[in-house]
Order: sequence, then structure tokens, then C-alpha cells
Amino acid sequence: MKPQRLVWLLVWLAAGAMAEEDHFKGDLGGLMVHTASVVAGAPAQTAVLPYIEGEWGRFYGRVDTFGMRLVPLGQGHLEFATRVNAEGFQGRKTAYPALGDRRSPLPIGLGTLQMTPAGAFIAYLMHDPQSGGQFAELNWAAEFSMGSVSFYPQLGAQYRSAAYVSSLYGVTPAESAATGLASYRAAGGSWQPMATLQTTVPLGGPWSLQAFVRYRRLDHAVQDSPLVRANSQTTGFLALTYTLD
Repeated sequence: MKPQRLVWLLVWLAAGAMAEEDHFKGDLGGLMVHTASVVAGAPAQTAVLPYIEGEWGRFYGRVDTFGMRLVPLGQGHLEFATRVNAEGFQGRKTAYPALGDRRSPLPIGLGTLQMTPAGAFIAYLMHDPQSGGQFAELNWAAEFSMGSVSFYPQLGAQYRSAAYVSSLYGVTPAESAATGLASYRAAGGSWQPMATLQTTVPLGGPWSLQAFVRYRRLDHAVQDSPLVRANSQTTGFLALTYTLD
């Protein structure tokens, strides 16, 4: 199936899911995201985005992942999902202005959220039509509270195939000639362990402050790229949210 048809299918399924409920249930608000760059000379990225964490019928939003529940599976559902990210960058804003731009991937595939007594287990397996590569993620999440403040620690790992990595951090022969960098194409996929902590601070009534920090360790498939000047990446966000029941 072509990427455009997959996107339209997701929109159609979401519209059907929304029709099952009369309103959204969850948290809506404004989100400021700050992501450290791993590419030499590229500035850190800061963006202001909408914050969505909740559901409307079978359709759901989980900050950077959107989709719909398809059928029951175990202690959760099999889901159709897409991941929105900001891994792309502009070549002219790096240490190598002659470098071509890198568009952020938009992987689409399947996922599941399993709620168990040992915590939540979240898994995704996706294909990125732009690079022709694959993306996968596995996360474990727990919850505990201190007074009125809630904490959500997460441990997990992300996988990016060689084609996915090369689309972002590869150097083509033409780019090598223009920049003086060695050409590079990832020989294998990339496994990146990560740790995340999200904190929810009630502000009164339906208002809350959401704080989040994620540390991701880069492996050699990414570090070996001549574009990369880091061995890890940290992302943080701060959001003001309003809860709808």
C-alpha cells in the first residue's frame, strides 16, 4: 500500500472512531519541546506544539504517537499507529552547509499497549515509507506518587534499520565530494537503549503541569557517521494541560 493511502486510511479510521464517542477524554494543552542535536554544528531544536494524551472512541494520542485501537489483544489492543518526530535537520544549519537536508521520518505500523500488574508494556513495529527502513520500540512504564505529584518512569529501547539510519546520518558520494567528509552508509541496524521520566504536577482543578526528560544512548551505527558528534541525546518537554473527562 502506498504511503499516501496509509495516511488517508488512518484519517478515515480515526473519523469512524471519533463518531463512537461524543467527546475527547484525556489531557489537552500546549507543549514546549527541547532536543539536543547529535549532528556537528547543528543547533538544538526547540518547538512549541499541541499536547494530546487521551482518546476519542478508538482513536488515541500519546504525545508523539497517534493511531487507533483495532482489536482486543491480551490485556490491551492491537493498534494502528504512526509516530511523529523531529529527527530531521537542515544541512545548511550544520557544520557542513553543502550537506543535503534530512526530512524527519514518519513511520507507520502496528503497536500495542498492555496494562499488567507489573506495569505497562508498550511496543511498536513500523515502516518508514520515506527511507524504506523500519522502526521498532519497546517500553516498560510504571507509576508512583509522592503526595499529589505523580511520576512515570520508563525503560526501553528503540531500533532503527540500516536504511532508516542512513537516511538521516548517511553521507552520499556526492555529499562527500562537496563537504570533504568520508561517505557513509550504516552497515547494520541501530539499537538505542533509553530511560524516561515523566512527572505530573496538579495546579488546581483540571489544570496540570507535565514535565518529561528522555535520555537515549546512541550506538555505533549512528556514532560512526562522520556527521555525528555525540554518543547520546537528551530530550525534554514542559506542557500545560487541561483534563477532559
